[in-house]
Amino acid sequence: MTSDAALPVRAVCPGSFDPITRGHLDIICRAAEVFSEVVVAVGRNTTKNYMFDLDERIDLVTDAVSELPNVRVAAIEGLLVDFCRRQEARVIVKGVRFGSDFDYELQMAQLNRALSGIETMLLPAGREYGTVSSSMLREVAHNGADISPFVTPAVNRAVLAKVGR
Repeated sequence: MTSDAALPVRAVCPGSFDPITRGHLDIICRAAEVFSEVVVAVGRNTTKNYMFDLDERIDLVTDAVSELPNVRVAAIEGLLVDFCRRQEARVIVKGVRFGSDFDYELQMAQLNRALSGIETMLLPAGREYGTVSSSMLREVAHNGADISPFVTPAVNRAVLAKVGR
């Protein structure tokens, strides 16, 4: 057993957050209960088509976590492990919804640890939002359905503005 002084105090919750959902917020809030500081790293994934640009996503995430005093938001460029080193974070926190998420995140966790020694904590998605994804919500909104139960009011307004409603 290690002493409390050896435990990591800063964690990084990375994602593209296009847009941030209540499922994302659940993982961030739970991480904020475990770590003294959480950095929400908003990044770009070259395989994704975004509804919101990076600055818009950062603004929406910042608004969503504004009442969490030990959470801050930053843009990520390059490798996640390099970002973690710059932030002096020793843990990456990721949410997983399904077995396929777990399989992918396990591979990434092992690679990140091999590259840098940084550990990954996988948190299962909460029951209420475990089947929700940003891409699913974007599609639902484009087709005129109400996504307000799954996002913050600010995100709902921003999505509605993007889809022209």
